[in-house]
Amino acid sequence: MGTALLHGLVLSFGLILPLGAQNTFVLTQGALHRRWTGALPSVLTAAVSDTLLITLAVSGLSLVLLTVPWLQMALQWCGVLFLLYMGWSTWRAAAAVDRDSGGTPGTARGAAPGGGPSGPAGDAAPDEAWPARRQVAFAASVSLLNPHAILDTVAVIGTSALAYTGTARLAFSLACIAVSWVWFFGLSLAGHLMGVLAAGANLQRWLIRASAVIMWGVALQLLRSLLLA
Repeated sequence: MGTALLHGLVLSFGLILPLGAQNTFVLTQGALHRRWTGALPSVLTAAVSDTLLITLAVSGLSLVLLTVPWLQMALQWCGVLFLLYMGWSTWRAAAAVDRDSGGTPGTARGAAPGGGPSGPAGDAAPDEAWPARRQVAFAASVSLLNPHAILDTVAVIGTSALAYTGTARLAFSLACIAVSWVWFFGLSLAGHLMGVLAAGANLQRWLIRASAVIMWGVALQLLRSLLLA
């Protein structure tokens, strides 16, 4: 069981480490909220979504994707369109920060151009730090509709879990799930620390634009693999 636990920890960490659309979104939300608790909806949604995908993969229910080539291709094409749209939507949020800050680079995070709090309870302006409902919807989308996340979870974690049975498989699954929860909380806290140390509209704009560029990059990489297949 110890081997299965260690395998799950190392494998899950290796899969979750690359800075993709999901990680970038969680990091960005942590940085943009004046209070870290305001970013919790994105963290919890990402962690719960990963838990769901890992559970389905380990149970074998989602392995059907590996046996249906056309379904994999359809999922990947949908992922290209999805990521392109999400990148565009995210890039537009940077323009909203420009408008809300009045184009002033030094406008503090969560503050209106006049200097006072601009959001509910002084958290952040609605166009800068997203409200809970929008965070949940976006985090669920980049987690559950992201073909890279789905295929990685199914193809890597799902097939790796086949090597274990009983309590060993349970330990492997719990290790993978634990890594996701610790990672997303830590990533959000790291983003919030970045926001505290470098508060201002410039940080907001660059984080949001970096998030959009990463989503477009993943989409183009996925499109390239489809065209070369």
